[in-house]
Amino acid sequence: MTTNTSTPEQSAPLTTPPGFLPRPQANALAVLQQWLGPLDGRSVLDAGCGGGALAASLARLGAVVTGIDPQPEAIAAARKRVPSARFEQAGAQDMPFDEASFDAVVLLNSFHHVPLDLMRDVLRACVRVSRGPVLIIEPLCEGSFFTCMLPVEDETHIRMSAQVALEASVQEGEVLMQAVGEYDDIRHFADADAFLARVVEVDPARVGAAVQERERVMELIARHGARVDGGIALTQPHRAHLLRRGLS
Repeated sequence: MTTNTSTPEQSAPLTTPPGFLPRPQANALAVLQQWLGPLDGRSVLDAGCGGGALAASLARLGAVVTGIDPQPEAIAAARKRVPSARFEQAGAQDMPFDEASFDAVVLLNSFHHVPLDLMRDVLRACVRVSRGPVLIIEPLCEGSFFTCMLPVEDETHIRMSAQVALEASVQEGEVLMQAVGEYDDIRHFADADAFLARVVEVDPARVGAAVQERERVMELIARHGARVDGGIALTQPHRAHLLRRGLS
């Protein structure tokens, strides 16, 4: 079981330009509130909603939430978790929504899971269905969380490809960049097994590797994790992009 005990200042700006250090400590919900503003009564699409964790937070803030995910198991879990929201099984490139259907679209840690040849299609679809901003928050290929996850799954290529696709879409005018910034998300775990449980929860296909590489992961956590009251803390840097429809 994970807990996040960080209490970032929501008004603090993220680190810009990307790569400039040190990054502030924050979490995705604080960034979302900072960059999208009050959500009460606003329609928000959670693209790549998984089991509904973000959708639940958005609903608590008063947003009218719709979620999509290509996995039927994820949609079933999300509907159970957030019965007040609407969930549809669909890939982000095939959104079953009209143009400008939502006040905002959010992709949290989901864009890098899109097949490489569909990333640009997904970006076009996101700006099509949003009459406002598109907020994409992606983990970077660095930090102690990333290092400790490597034996289970090395996401270096897909995370870097997501950044390349975003940059290319901006350069070609498909989307307009309103803001970009980075922050460190400090994740807290009781122990290495709790960390592995979280890694598998995100993608159940990792369970075999998690069992096989448990000892290696434990060694990495002992080397790179920070000891805190109640367990260990691991750092995962993120980059946030605030986008709007481009001119092309």
